[in-house]
Parts: sequence; C-alpha cells; structure tokens
Amino acid sequence: MVDVTLEQAVDLLLQKTEETSQTEELPLLAAVGRVCAEDIAAPMDNPPFARSPLDGYALQASCTRGAGERNPAVFKIIGEVCAGDFFAGKAAAGEAVRIMTGAPIPAGCDCVVRQESVSLDTAGRLCVPCELRVHEAYCFKGEDIACGEKILYKNEILHAVQLGVLASMGFKQVKVWRQPRVAICSTGDELVLPGAQLAPGKIYNSNLYTLAGRFRELGCPAPMVGMLPDDAALMMKNIRKIYNEVDLLITTGGVSVGKKDIMHPVVKGLLAQRLFWRVKMKPGAPAMAYTCGKMLGIALSGNPFASLTTFELLVRPVLARMSHHPQLACTRGRAVLVDDFLKESRSRRFVRAVHEDGKIYLPGRNASGMLLSAAGCNALIDIPAGTQALHSGDVVEVVYL
Repeated sequence: MVDVTLEQAVDLLLQKTEETSQTEELPLLAAVGRVCAEDIAAPMDNPPFARSPLDGYALQASCTRGAGERNPAVFKIIGEVCAGDFFAGKAAAGEAVRIMTGAPIPAGCDCVVRQESVSLDTAGRLCVPCELRVHEAYCFKGEDIACGEKILYKNEILHAVQLGVLASMGFKQVKVWRQPRVAICSTGDELVLPGAQLAPGKIYNSNLYTLAGRFRELGCPAPMVGMLPDDAALMMKNIRKIYNEVDLLITTGGVSVGKKDIMHPVVKGLLAQRLFWRVKMKPGAPAMAYTCGKMLGIALSGNPFASLTTFELLVRPVLARMSHHPQLACTRGRAVLVDDFLKESRSRRFVRAVHEDGKIYLPGRNASGMLLSAAGCNALIDIPAGTQALHSGDVVEVVYL
C-alpha cells in the first residue's frame, strides 16, 4: 500500500506485531519498569504474626476495666520483646510484657498500651491509668497481605511498590516478559559518528543517538546500533545477518525518491512484504514498513525531527504491543493554543510543542531538519489537512509524549 493515513499505517503495523511469548527471571531490582508475566499469589501472611505498631506494653485489655487516673490497673512486668525477637512465654491476667515497635505480640495479650501513657510504681509494676479495648494498638497477622491473596497480576508493570511487596513475601526474583529485540541502523554517505573529523559535505549522525536514547527512556534495552553508507547490497547483507535474531529493525534515511534512497531496492531484494510506503503527514511522510521473516522493519525519514516524530507515532505503538506494555503508546487530548501558528497545513501536520496545565506552547522553529527546538517538548499538535492558520486561544488536538 502507498499513501496511507497515520491510523491505517499503525493498524497495518499492529497486524504484523506479535506480543512476545518468551519470559525471563530477573532479580527484583533488575525488573523495575518491566512487565510481570504471571499472576502471583502470596505464599504467606504479611505480617507473618500479630505485632505491635508502637513502643509500649502488651497485656490483656479486660484487666484494665474500671481503670482511671486515681485507680490505675496494675500489672507485673514479666519480660521484654524487641523487633526480631520472640517472647516464648504466655502472659496471664495481671501480667504485661514490655514491647517495641514491630515485635510479635506475646501469647495471652490482646492489646498494647503506649509507653508514654503509663508509669511504673516504686515496686517496678506497670500502672495503666485508663481502660483499653481488645486489639487496641494491635496489628493482626496477615493485616497487609493474606496468604493466598493475589499480589501481582499478569501484565502488571513492576514499579517500586510492587517490588517491595514481592520482597515482603520473600521473593528475590520475578518472571517478566522478554523485551523486544531491537536494532537501529541509519544510512547515508554524508554521515560520520561523533568524534570523527568532519570532512567537507559530511554531517554528524544524530539519529542513532536520538532514537537509541528514546528506546532507553521507554525502558527498552540498548539496541544494536549501526551506520551504513547508501549501499543497497550492503544493507541487504546486514539485514540477512540479523533478521532471525531481531523483532524490530528501525532504519533512518533512504526512503524517499532520490538517487540514493536505497530502502526500495532493499525491500524488493530481500523478497520482503512491504506493508506501506508514504504516510499522509508532515514531517516524515516517506516512511516505509515491511516484514522480513518474523522481523518487522520500519524505515523512517533521515531528517532528525521527522525521524523522531514518526518514531513516536509509528514505532511506539509497536513497542507497546510487543512488550505487553500499553502505557508505552502515546495518549491524546485537547489543549488551548497559547501561540499563533500561521502556516497553512495543506496536509496533516504534527508540530512540536510544550504542554502544561491544559495549555500548549510552540517552541519556535519547526522544520523537519531542526532538532534543537524539540528539546523540552513533551507533545505534538495534530493539525488536520486543510487547516488554515491557528491562533492563540484555539483548541487543538494534542499527542502527549
């Protein structure tokens, strides 16, 4: 297909995108931001015993009935228990155990009185000047998590709290979905890597770093990064080496109609299935997608901002599907434009912008080859084809990045 809408392009991509079915076991801290691959039930109660929430004394509430300032209930202190210890005995009526925060409540006790609320008489006995209720200042066994309770669900994102819950249950590893295997390659005889001498007619390669950095920001491992000249045979050779090992190949450059736009003969030479070429949008219209074996290839424009825009709009939905991680896809909304945008948009246009508190601001320069003005932008304005100039106060469609 050629000249598809953005929505058609995304639909065609997702038709060829499979969620990964492979899992891996990771240590808890290595699993931050990953997607849980199974339901997990609690193997134990948490807390695993009734415990005290404060420093004080554990005793029987019934023994404080009728107690007051002038006639306190009096208890014999028979021991002490700290967090990490265990009181082996059993408190009888009229007996108390000094207890620290987090310590197991001794057998025979059904409440705890705060240390600041009591005193000791000259004989060293505990004086409680008030009535206490059963289970006052008392944390029950399994109060946070009951044994058998579901603590994690399949496809749940693992954030800090989820890891803490797993740790509280004694888990040191968790099963997660394998992340997509991604490769990035940029083409262009004019490109050199940063650090090299910049000869006449050459430019430094920014796309590799922009897109590889974006993958990392989205939680994807560092892709295999490469840079090739405008050589169709060499590109085919490299794709043949990796297509069985990669789920997703992102290339930049070589997708327009110029003499050195090599991706057309590359796709044909690989006997790959082309899904579409050209998307009805600016910037990044000459985007292409194809499948080669089980690998999905997405070829983006070589213009820096165009490649970044089409990455957000085309690649992120694919990454979200592959990763079992729907939050990776962009969301949409509407906002009030603060600045004028005076260009006519004959075709659908996406403009970099900053969204804040329901308002959308323009950074200034918007050409597809310009990258600096994208710094700090967190949104794209989606301007329909045929739109005349936009003015301050207009309500616009926004893609949140």
